[in-house]
Amino acid sequence: MSKTQQSPSASIIFDTFTIPPPVIQTAKPNFAPSKSPSETAIIYCEGNFGGIDGKTANGLVRHSEKYEILSIIDSEQVGQDAGEVLDGEPNGILICRDLDEAIADAGRVPDYFIFGIAPASGMLSPAERELLLSAIAQGMNIVNGLHEFLNDDPEFAAACSESGVIIRDVRRPRDKKDLRVFSGKITEVTCPRIAVLGTDCAIGKRTTATVLASALKERGINAVLIGTGQTGLIQGARYGLALDAVPSQFCAGELEGSIIEAFENEDPDVILIEGQGSLSHPAYSTSSFILRGSCPQGVILQHAPKRQNRCDFEGMLMPDPSSEIDLIETFAKTKVIGLTINHENMTDAEVSTAITRYEEELEIPSTDALTRSPKRLVEMVLSAFPQIGGAVLT
Repeated sequence: MSKTQQSPSASIIFDTFTIPPPVIQTAKPNFAPSKSPSETAIIYCEGNFGGIDGKTANGLVRHSEKYEILSIIDSEQVGQDAGEVLDGEPNGILICRDLDEAIADAGRVPDYFIFGIAPASGMLSPAERELLLSAIAQGMNIVNGLHEFLNDDPEFAAACSESGVIIRDVRRPRDKKDLRVFSGKITEVTCPRIAVLGTDCAIGKRTTATVLASALKERGINAVLIGTGQTGLIQGARYGLALDAVPSQFCAGELEGSIIEAFENEDPDVILIEGQGSLSHPAYSTSSFILRGSCPQGVILQHAPKRQNRCDFEGMLMPDPSSEIDLIETFAKTKVIGLTINHENMTDAEVSTAITRYEEELEIPSTDALTRSPKRLVEMVLSAFPQIGGAVLT
């Protein structure tokens, strides 16, 4: 399959909310990992499962290549099935009251305790700190996606040494001496690069990118997804980094380097880049680094039509997709090739209406990655980059 670089033609809760019934699905997204995970884990998501700050837990329940998820800890939803809460369909992952109940349900001490909340502060509360120390004392390794690196904490280091376990500080960047600056070698990556960006944070960019990568692979297209946040890395992304933890001087270069590594090692037909934040959002600069570091030829934009205000910023109105598209295409030499919808607080009929309206207004394809067939996402990509997969699906 040709890797010749071409420009595109002109032609959830994702992980942040539950799906309102009834929802008509013409085909279910396939989140199944390519091989069964060998390490077991329980996820802590107290008071947040199915919500915006629970996006790490939500994402892992839907898709995890690295860990077999045994249960969720959230005392506000005890006894429910995690799949039922998120997507209306059971998946056998029980929501437990506390750590003791989760261990009892597993019938053994799981390999890992995953901190599944992504608070804006990125730091542990005193109660959460005690809970993690308790998990360590019971022989569980810790997966920590916060900005607070627990390996640097003397109390956690001592506890791990005593119990013979480890802490994975997922967000920790490489040593500064090893960080890369942008080199321009991204031009040597000759397969199409598509960034999945959004009009807000916690809006389903990673979920859409994951569904798209799986759908392309099912079509026989070698798609590689570059993770740019802690959840994608915990899920098992082979390439990527937690971009918001890297010094700004090196963000574009580190992302460029990850993409080049994926291209050289995997010989992909297409590379997908997980988006972060929003280019128009004043609180985040990660989208700008993604556009600079990946130099994508195409962008898929994720939008929540019913979301009135920016997440965590009640006085800040959501942008219109057209203004975000204009900003993206002005900021970078790229083309927005499609719009995907986060259907929070929407009925199925409202999703259909929104898809039709945006296709007419924006003159680009539109779909919902979770409630519409994944084939529509594939069509979106192949319409812009027909060289990667032959004729568009019918």
